[in-house]
This record gives sequence, structure tokens and C-alpha cells, in this order.
Amino acid sequence: MPTQPANAMAETTPRRRRQPPAPRTWTWRLTRPTRNGLLFVSPWLLGFALFFAYPFFATVYYSFTNFDGTGTPKWIGLTNYSNLFHDHLFWTSLYNTGFYTVFELPLSTLVALGLAMLLNMDVKGRAIYRTIFYIPSIVPIVASCMIFVWMFNPATGIVNDLLNDVHIAGPGWFFSIFWSKPSLILLGLWGVGQPMVIYLAGLQSIPSELYEVAAIDGAGAWHRFRKITLPMLSPVILFNVILQLVACFSYFTQAQVIENGSIGGPWFYVQYLYEQAFQFLKLGYSSAMGFFLFLISAVVMTLLFKTSSRWVYYASEG
Repeated sequence: MPTQPANAMAETTPRRRRQPPAPRTWTWRLTRPTRNGLLFVSPWLLGFALFFAYPFFATVYYSFTNFDGTGTPKWIGLTNYSNLFHDHLFWTSLYNTGFYTVFELPLSTLVALGLAMLLNMDVKGRAIYRTIFYIPSIVPIVASCMIFVWMFNPATGIVNDLLNDVHIAGPGWFFSIFWSKPSLILLGLWGVGQPMVIYLAGLQSIPSELYEVAAIDGAGAWHRFRKITLPMLSPVILFNVILQLVACFSYFTQAQVIENGSIGGPWFYVQYLYEQAFQFLKLGYSSAMGFFLFLISAVVMTLLFKTSSRWVYYASEG
């Protein structure tokens, strides 16, 4: 009996069609590590939602309303923002805050970095010197302000008494419209102990071999500082500059405390915001001011981070 070839039998056998794969149903399963992780960070998530996320979005909403803290907010659109640009006290407070930031930020950076370099030197008793320069930064702000008001009092202050001894007429300091802003900038230098400690830690992390090799090649002190210290310390400088910017933009406590006992202090942005919110109960208007300050801070920080790639050096990235 003749047999059919294998190929012929394969052709006569009907082929089974492959069934299309069943559609996958995506289900999210809470694994034990994920559950434990969320459980441990839940206090932070709750605090972030209550004290950061909700106030931020509430501020954005109230900035478009007329709200006095009670009753139902009334939607008025961009009226609050329009009123801001026609308010001369708004521009005055913004100018004073910008003036303080422009002068305080570079001056405090230079003083803190200079003190850190001096305290990084190998001298006898440097631990005592570090403590002495750091102590003012942990003194309560209100106490520091009262001490400065007493020292710079134009009539009975010790500073003007010393100036009078050398036949120099002392200015009005905090009690003068012209000298109040320079006096507040001088007060800001009182708290450079915190950035100084951060700069000191950054200086101690720089390998000493770099300075030794540069000295062998004939590099002087200035070239070692410009070519080694500044590049290696640039991430720390960026960190401190960001902290100082935030402190300058939200400058409030020192000016508020000092102006209660003086007559010529400048009006800063957050002070004006505080007055509109808690004295005149214009919460919608003050919310617009707060959100406008957030936009200014966001723009400045974005520009700072965009330009940081040109002058910030990270050793891990070469």
C-alpha cells in the first residue's frame, strides 16, 4: 500500500489557529515593602498636605477673591493683581526688599566665606575662635535686634559715643530714613555664623594634595584660591546663596521688631503683606501679594539654577 509523504499529510491536516492572547488587566497590588514605606512616611505626607500643599492652593484661590477671613470669598478675578500694580506702597516695599537683597546677599557671602577661611587656618585655639564667631547666630532674633537698637541709639548708644570721641558725628542709624536700610544690612551680618560653618565644612572637604601640587608648580595664594578653592567650594556657595535669597525675600522679623521702637525704618514686602492680612483683613489682597512673591522667587531660582552650570563644579562629574 503506497504511503503518502510526510509533507502531503501535513498539508491535509487542518492547522489550529492561534487564539489571540487575553487582554491583560492591570491591577495595582500594594506590596508589603510599599505598604510599610507609605506607613513610615505618612506623618510627613500628612504634614506636607496640611501645612504646605493646602495653604499654597488656598492662597492661589483667595488671591482671585475678596475675602476678609469670615464668610464666603467673593470671586473678583484679577482685580487684586490689578490693584497691586497701582499701589505705590507695594512698589516701595518691593524696592526696599530688592535693595536689601542686592546688598545683603553678596556682603554676607563675602564675610562668611572670609571668616571660614580664617578659621580654617591651623592656629592655636581655633576651636575657641570658631565658637565665638558662631554664637551670635544662635542668639534669638528679637534679642539681637534689641541689642543693636541699644548699641546704635543716636543719643545714648555706644557706637555714636565712640564716634564722638574721635570727633565724628554719628548718624541716626535705625532712627533715620536714610541710614535705616544700611543699619539693617549691618544687622544681617550678625548672623553669618551659620553660613560660615557650612563654608568651613566645605573647605575642610577639599583635598590638601591639590594645594600642595599647585604650590610646587609655583601658584600663589590668589591663584590657589581662584583655581582650587572657589571651584571646589562652588556647590556650597550655591547652597548658601539659595538659603540667603529665601531669607532676604521673606525679611520680616528684624524690621518689624526694630520699627516698633524707631521712627524711620523702611517698609519691606512681607511687612506690607502682614499689614494687609492681619491689620486690614484684606486676605484676598495679601494672598495676591504672597503668590506674586512666589512667582518672583520661582523666576530668580530658575535663573540661578540655569546659570549654575557655568560656574558650579561637581567633582563627581569631572
